[in-house]
Amino acid sequence: MSADDGAAPLDEWPGDHNHEHCIADALDRAEELCAGKGVRLTELRRRVLELIWDSHKPVGAYAILDTLKDDQRSAAPPTVYRALDFLIEHRLVHRIQSLNAFVGCADPDHPHAGFFLICNECGDAVEIEDENVDRVVTATAKDRGFDISTQIVEATGRCPQCRTA
Repeated sequence: MSADDGAAPLDEWPGDHNHEHCIADALDRAEELCAGKGVRLTELRRRVLELIWDSHKPVGAYAILDTLKDDQRSAAPPTVYRALDFLIEHRLVHRIQSLNAFVGCADPDHPHAGFFLICNECGDAVEIEDENVDRVVTATAKDRGFDISTQIVEATGRCPQCRTA
């Protein structure tokens, strides 16, 4: 995969950027997206999104709940799951099925045609946009008479930093 096919080069793994800027951009995009759709990004939804964007490691609902309980003692599992459902519905986060965890979506306004690379060592996850992957999965499903409702492709391995460490 190369930068020419629209995919991010693998040397731009999450460790290679200003993460505070990354979080701020994600929260700003979420505010804009919600305002544009006429839906509310409540303080709780915003906080859950912020906790998910705290790193590029997928985070589970109960880890989010534990942190929320430190912030506000009234947090409960249904509260977190409702916030996650909202964030997923508006494509602000993705659920990593194999880990039962969540990561922030870098481009919620764009339809997704790609996959996730998940590092087995450091735990970082990167969303890669690649229309070729989408085309192959869609064509294969169509050839077999299958109608896809949700597509999440995940690949695990070692990221560039872990391979060179």
